[in-house]
Amino acid sequence: MSVTVRVPAKVNVQLAVGGARPDGFHDLANVFLAVSLYDEVTATPAGTLTITCEGPDADKVPLDRTNLAARAAELLAARHGIAPDVHLHIAKDIPVAGGMAGGSADGAGALLACDALWGLNSSRGELLEICAELGSDVPFSLVGGAALGVGRGEQLTGLEVGGAFHWVFAVADGGLSTPAVYGEFDRLTAGVDVPEPVASPVLLDALRTGDTTALAGALANDLQPAALSLRPSLAATLETGLTAGALASLVSGSGPTTAFLVKDAESAESVAAALIASGTCRTARVATSPAGGATIL
Repeated sequence: MSVTVRVPAKVNVQLAVGGARPDGFHDLANVFLAVSLYDEVTATPAGTLTITCEGPDADKVPLDRTNLAARAAELLAARHGIAPDVHLHIAKDIPVAGGMAGGSADGAGALLACDALWGLNSSRGELLEICAELGSDVPFSLVGGAALGVGRGEQLTGLEVGGAFHWVFAVADGGLSTPAVYGEFDRLTAGVDVPEPVASPVLLDALRTGDTTALAGALANDLQPAALSLRPSLAATLETGLTAGALASLVSGSGPTTAFLVKDAESAESVAAALIASGTCRTARVATSPAGGATIL
């Protein structure tokens, strides 16, 4: 017997970042949108907790207890007084260390898969509590769709989306460490009065009405200057996508994946081809949003 869960990537259409808190985290107004790039996590009974992985950049995925999928299994098992004896196999399609919450997706996927495999029937609230323990992006990976995350991003309010949005994601060589990007944000804003993060009413309205042009004008990522400081080559990728016809571009989350909002599926294919031909990225992926959250297949 095994259970397979499909779980989506995300793009942050707005990432507003406050100043560093005493605990080292930052208050956020984080508007998440799930997109149609997915990992699949399969849970199978085993004698001990083991992880395997296949897919693009699978060699960069940790296969020890630092993997969020392993930590999800351990936390869930500990809550119920059972041993986390499970083999978790991750089929990767979300870029690794790319600012699209691939690791968080795997944590959410493993949590749902193990809950079903072990017949625990945990409530959605219980699962979300464990997700929040695992990391700031993990609760949204479970929920999917669109949501505003506040606090450090884990306190979610679902958002209405009035239509489909088309995206191209340019995958860079190598990753960017999220803590390093936040550290660079702190360096760049040292001595600056960083405002409290607030979700943009214009952006939320664009999502609600499905207005691609309005959304393009409202995309924002406060971590983008830090990501560009650490990886200046991303500027050429962003410019290439815009020149090729994208309506807007931004660094996805902490990067180094860059996201391009386009008007339709045809434009997506054209922008993706131009990005690949430019040599400014390793590959480019086409996706739509919103996408559903973690789902048992």
